[in-house]
Amino acid sequence: MSDILIVDDERDIRELVSDILEDEGYSTRLAANSDECMSSINAEPPGLLILDIWLKDSRMDGIDILKSVKRDNPDVPVVIISGHGNIEIAVAAIKQGAYDFIEKPFNIDQLMVVIRRAMETSRLRRENASLKRKEVTNSDMIGKSASFRAMQSQLDKVTKSNGRVMLSGPAGSGKEIAARYIHAHSNRANAPFVTVNCAGIEPERVEEVLFGRESTERGIESGLLEEAHGGLIYFDEVADMPLGTQSKILRVLVDQQFQRVGGSDKVRVDLRVISSTNRDLEEEIAADRFREELYHRLNVVPIAVPSLEERREDIPVLAQHFIEMCHETQGLNMREISEESVALLQTMTWPGNVRQLKNLIERVLILGDGSGPIEAKELPTEEEKTDESGRVVLSGALATLPLREAREAFEREYLLTQINRFGGNISRTASFVGMERSALHRKLKSLGVVTSNKSGARVAQLDEPEPAE
Repeated sequence: MSDILIVDDERDIRELVSDILEDEGYSTRLAANSDECMSSINAEPPGLLILDIWLKDSRMDGIDILKSVKRDNPDVPVVIISGHGNIEIAVAAIKQGAYDFIEKPFNIDQLMVVIRRAMETSRLRRENASLKRKEVTNSDMIGKSASFRAMQSQLDKVTKSNGRVMLSGPAGSGKEIAARYIHAHSNRANAPFVTVNCAGIEPERVEEVLFGRESTERGIESGLLEEAHGGLIYFDEVADMPLGTQSKILRVLVDQQFQRVGGSDKVRVDLRVISSTNRDLEEEIAADRFREELYHRLNVVPIAVPSLEERREDIPVLAQHFIEMCHETQGLNMREISEESVALLQTMTWPGNVRQLKNLIERVLILGDGSGPIEAKELPTEEEKTDESGRVVLSGALATLPLREAREAFEREYLLTQINRFGGNISRTASFVGMERSALHRKLKSLGVVTSNKSGARVAQLDEPEPAE
């Protein structure tokens, strides 16, 4: 159980409260003035702070201490006590984030009710923070392809620094997982990881969500920046952040402080920042939709997250990982994947990337009847390839070509797909399609198919046509 820090300039009061709480099973610390209080908090934040509003011979009064605690340790509940209490002081304390307010001389039963509730609040906040840290720790990177290994190598290089990282890649490719991987292996792993969904927040509420709000009626409401204090804040799809907010975020990055909406006090924060985008930010800058100064502040270490198309070799291990995840979290059947299913998954197009694969696997497990291997017929395809009798249905374009051209078109597309499926490995491709390696090379050359390096892996593509004479 976390302890309770009691701050009061009257020795009899703080010792009386301490004795009462220790009789109830709580451990306590005592402080007679603001210096002792702040020193104790800096050494180890308490589970609860009981704070006298008036402190004789102190540099700070109770309201000043409250402001400091809510700024640097916002999860610590603060109960204000005072022998000179009135409604104005109570309102001021609640406005600055106090959990509750009790007048001296206080009723012991009333005090204990407030303290029990405050300690429960403290416990729930610690559990919530612990669950968030566990979620980050369990954010594993799955893959073994060349492009995946190249990306992971870059991520490993930035984990121990405090440098800002810009993750680029298509939607669904796993940019947030990459950000969580960095955080889980950093020196801030035990601190919060807070995601800002820049595309999902209504533009008129962005600043309130980020910076928080102060009002007489509702007191202090912390924003996401305060929640991330000491840890990492992740700006997901940062190109969707409104221009006006971009300027204020730039100021936060420079000064490490900001003001809440409706407030006047400066709030200091210690943050690591990771951003992501699926757009070309330099094009956004040229179109006056993104501030160049903010781009340079965020883009200290750019890392590209490959699409699933660029890491087809990882599809089998990713699919099996998602099966295990669905089994653990939803109780769905634990199943293997047949070789035919793997082959089909590796030849499909994935505009939704890893997220699309995860959703597909979950759908198959939910709709599937048995517990045996997942068969190819259970997988939804992008378009129907065969009719009910098993005959191949030709596309309109292919059906209008002469036999030789249709055959070449089919062979070209088939071999492009298989080479990319095996990460550009010609030997594995030749083995799968049933050709000698030298014969496959000749066939690829005759069809105008070449392999080239891209994102750490070899991919196949059509050769550039020679210019006309």
